[in-house]
Amino acid sequence: MTKQLKADIALLLVTVGWGASFILTKNSLSELQSYNFLALRFIFAFFISAVIYYKKIIAIDKFTLKYGTLLGLLLFATYAFQTVGINYTTASKSAFITGFSVILVPIFSAIIARKLPNLLTVISVALAFSGLALITLNQDVDGLNIGDIYTGVCAVFFAIYIILVGKFTVKAESIAFAIVQIGVVGFLSLIVSLAIETPTVPVSLPVWINLAILSLVCTSGAYIVQNVAQKYTSATHTALIYTCEPVFAAIFAYLAVGEVLGVKGSMGAVLIVVGMLLIELDIPKLLYKKTHP
Repeated sequence: MTKQLKADIALLLVTVGWGASFILTKNSLSELQSYNFLALRFIFAFFISAVIYYKKIIAIDKFTLKYGTLLGLLLFATYAFQTVGINYTTASKSAFITGFSVILVPIFSAIIARKLPNLLTVISVALAFSGLALITLNQDVDGLNIGDIYTGVCAVFFAIYIILVGKFTVKAESIAFAIVQIGVVGFLSLIVSLAIETPTVPVSLPVWINLAILSLVCTSGAYIVQNVAQKYTSATHTALIYTCEPVFAAIFAYLAVGEVLGVKGSMGAVLIVVGMLLIELDIPKLLYKKTHP
């Protein structure tokens, strides 16, 4: 098994965690306001990570600290614009527009490298994006509104974030790099929460359990794994793998509350998986090898 395949499998596990996070987040927001929730989630994740990896934090270098802070700002901007945007648009449109990053990543990467993406990448991205549309969009989609624009900005920031993680994590100490990003998001979320909300702490045990899982698994674990894994795989691979997030979200929604994906959603899930496998396994190359031994 190649390092890239191991990295891609690790990123797929990240999407499993993020897929589960939708149910946990929804339940947590019943007691907490948006930025209050983000602050608790990321601050807890930061302190947990910093305690576990304290030696890496103590020995952090200037490069890791500088660019970790920059990417933390980008990651916070992603969450901030998505959080504001969802107040003015539907959840389905928000999920779809956020997923637009799967198209933006290869476009931005091509502009930076001054090289067009290959045909296999274009087909894989098209399949995955079509699948995302089938899963997330319903028949009630209306015209563009301010919430859609905010969410579009979120997608741009997330695409840039994925590309820059791949660029900088090669030189940075990946674990400390991720922890700095988590800390920046938590700190900025706390500032915004104090400015526009009335921060509180959860009163029920289930919400504390949700926060613990979200902090430890879906934030600390997920972002550390992403920053380490992207040393060995491309930004386009990462974006394609992340389109599986709504697939896993639908699976967990079915297991938790009995929500059914439906025929259209199931077709979308199949397209996403096919698009990912097409580029992951490089099927044309495999077929060529079989016919030209």
